[in-house]
Amino acid sequence: MNAAEHLLGAAALARHAERIALACGDQTLTYAELAAQVRRAAGALEELGVAPGDRVLLLMRDTPELAVAWLGCVWRGAVALALNSQLSEDDFHHVRSDSGARLAIVEDAYAAALPGFVAALARERRIAIAGATGDGIPGWREALARAAPDAACFAAGPEDAAFWLYSSGTTGRPKGIIHRHKDIVPAGQVLREVIALEPGDKVVVTSRLFFAYGLENGLLGPLSVGATAVLDPDWTDTERVCRLVALHRPKAFFSVPSYYRRLLALGEQALAPFRAVRHFFAAGERLPESMAEQWQRRVGGEILSIYGMSETFCVAMVTPPGSSGGRHTGKPLRGVEARLLTLEGREAARGEPGVLWLRHPALALGYANRSEQTREQFRDGWFCTKDVFVRDADGYYAHQGRADELIKVAGQWVKPSEVEEAVLGEAEIAEAACVPVRDADGFERLALFVAASGDPQAAVGAAERACAARLARHKQPKWVRAVQGLPRTATGKVQRFRLREMLEREGGAKG
Repeated sequence: MNAAEHLLGAAALARHAERIALACGDQTLTYAELAAQVRRAAGALEELGVAPGDRVLLLMRDTPELAVAWLGCVWRGAVALALNSQLSEDDFHHVRSDSGARLAIVEDAYAAALPGFVAALARERRIAIAGATGDGIPGWREALARAAPDAACFAAGPEDAAFWLYSSGTTGRPKGIIHRHKDIVPAGQVLREVIALEPGDKVVVTSRLFFAYGLENGLLGPLSVGATAVLDPDWTDTERVCRLVALHRPKAFFSVPSYYRRLLALGEQALAPFRAVRHFFAAGERLPESMAEQWQRRVGGEILSIYGMSETFCVAMVTPPGSSGGRHTGKPLRGVEARLLTLEGREAARGEPGVLWLRHPALALGYANRSEQTREQFRDGWFCTKDVFVRDADGYYAHQGRADELIKVAGQWVKPSEVEEAVLGEAEIAEAACVPVRDADGFERLALFVAASGDPQAAVGAAERACAARLARHKQPKWVRAVQGLPRTATGKVQRFRLREMLEREGGAKG
């Protein structure tokens, strides 16, 4: 069962051969054209010495060229690893070593910006450049031109590795997450079962394809139903995505809450193209109720919260249409099992916080080269997310924060997201993040960081007044600080450890 054949083999082409699979700028590829290019890419990989099971790094923009190379790896039986282009050079070297990759395909613009990384790969004869090459380094596009046009599909088993995802690095070095061919089959379940996406419909996703959210919903999911994946080569700014939506009129739009907030700041005229979109989704961080209400009021469509992670690859939970609004994260999709365990290790009662464990059809095999962490979080077919949820009487799950961030203050549990929600409706505040920090006596206290819409001191004052008015005394933050912007990973997640470090550097935790 080769997952690339599942998406682009004879059965898929019998249904969708002449439909548009990918649209990127002025370029389009039908399903038949995409399948032909994927077979040729598999032949090029073989020519470059890649055997089934070998890892292949892909440092490329989100273009059809990346999609072809990624799917070509899977067709060949190799293991595709799309890389975050905003990693540090040290992290690129870490991934190179950690993955033991046989080959890296690097787009020329990235190659020019990373001479040390390229030089290390070139010494080992493990690189091909997509674009202008030099110093005798093989060219990826030249290898494609020479390759046999119809490489045979590798007869992969369901448990064979197909791709790795490298974590976004919110807490340290990126770690490789190993996924198998079987894990690609559930991709697009939300598109099929929640919104009934049809062949020929278009999908726009602001997240990059190196991220699980973007890879599933922006490429593999649309391909699974005969839809069109709209790709954007560069990091999508708000004006650019407005033009994409106006041009393509997608049926579904996927983004993250912080990006929706940036779109709302553009004004009514800029938001006009979004009124034709049927379905909106948000993931990656908590969707504030105030922002969900504002989007529905101004655009006319509800934002459905979805929850998943790199370890499950595919979405695990979604808020059913008509039940969203930021009040809860959602319900498990068909085939997904969930359970909550308290911090003491017993089953959580309804309404009681518990750490979420998931059993998912696309659950990863584990972490590459991290056997201890794999044993800790992957147990008997279940995965410990380390996220804290509560479940209500109707079966909805609501995200409360990370298990290592839910803290006791004055003997009572406090979730940082509740503090954030208390201030996010203030006009002076654009973003907020609350983190636990130890004070000088070793007690856990809360620190609130706000990004101002205008004057930073006004934002701090507004946050302090809102907390005093809306939160019990033990939930009020000990420190409130203004920042220019919240530190985020390339996938949009807030790097809370950096906020803690910021306060510790200024000595704030001593007061």
